[in-house]
Amino acid sequence: MESFFLLIGITLMYSTPLVFGALGGVISERSGVTNIGIEGMMVIGAIAGAAGSYFTGNPWVGFLAAGVAGALVALLHAVASVSFAADQTISGVAINMLAPGLALFACRSFFEGAAMSPIAPKLPKVLGESGLAGTPFVNLNVNVTTVLALIFAIIMWFVLYRTKWGLRVRAVGEHPAAADTLGINVYKVRYVCVLLSGMFAGFGGASVSIAIISQFTQTAISGQGFIAMAAVIFGKWTPFGAYGACLLFGFTQALVIILGGGDFVVPSQILSMLPYAMTIIVLVLFVGRSVAPKADGIPYIKGSR
Repeated sequence: MESFFLLIGITLMYSTPLVFGALGGVISERSGVTNIGIEGMMVIGAIAGAAGSYFTGNPWVGFLAAGVAGALVALLHAVASVSFAADQTISGVAINMLAPGLALFACRSFFEGAAMSPIAPKLPKVLGESGLAGTPFVNLNVNVTTVLALIFAIIMWFVLYRTKWGLRVRAVGEHPAAADTLGINVYKVRYVCVLLSGMFAGFGGASVSIAIISQFTQTAISGQGFIAMAAVIFGKWTPFGAYGACLLFGFTQALVIILGGGDFVVPSQILSMLPYAMTIIVLVLFVGRSVAPKADGIPYIKGSR
């Protein structure tokens, strides 16, 4: 029973950063802007979260700083892809190439040339070992970011499918020209959604650096942004679908840890590739069955039809 709860706890822990990144992808692509740069925004969020938490001694300040930093990076993507109608994929790839170097430069500047940050205060756990000692739930360590990720997923679903603003977002992502004729400011909606995607990605980075490992390292994110994008596709561009896909990928990572420390003799190389192999398999099996918003990835030029 304890092993079962350990598996669940690790699944939730590793799926949380993916959920934040996937929610960022959902809100951006629902408005018609492909955001390949989720990975880079998570990296920037990771260093901002660790630095903010370390220098203020308050992990919540670091968490908010990560969201702001991610949104600022997303602003570059919004300017390029919305205002200047640049290729959205190229813009996102450029952010992914720029962000690791920028994060390392910031880390060396903040921490006297170090390639990783000092240990920073961590965000609290909702279910911790001290409160569950002596029970089968002792291994079910749920960080507050896990709860926040679920809350944000519920809020995003409600906003997208139960509010007027959500209807506008979906209209802009499907038929921006028609939405424009109805008086909806396509550029404004897309700007807001891209900035929100950066904020969520920043939160995802912080949930690694100040909730899981409590410091920034160059390998803190290591492809999680790309896995989050796969979760968006697997989840059919819906908040709950993406959330479920992230749980699947988190479960895969949990299996890596459980099998790596168990009695089964599994080569470490196979275990290391398991999450990424699962990502490829999911994309191969489901990418053709998932239908993206019609205007996703297509720059909108006012007056075009």
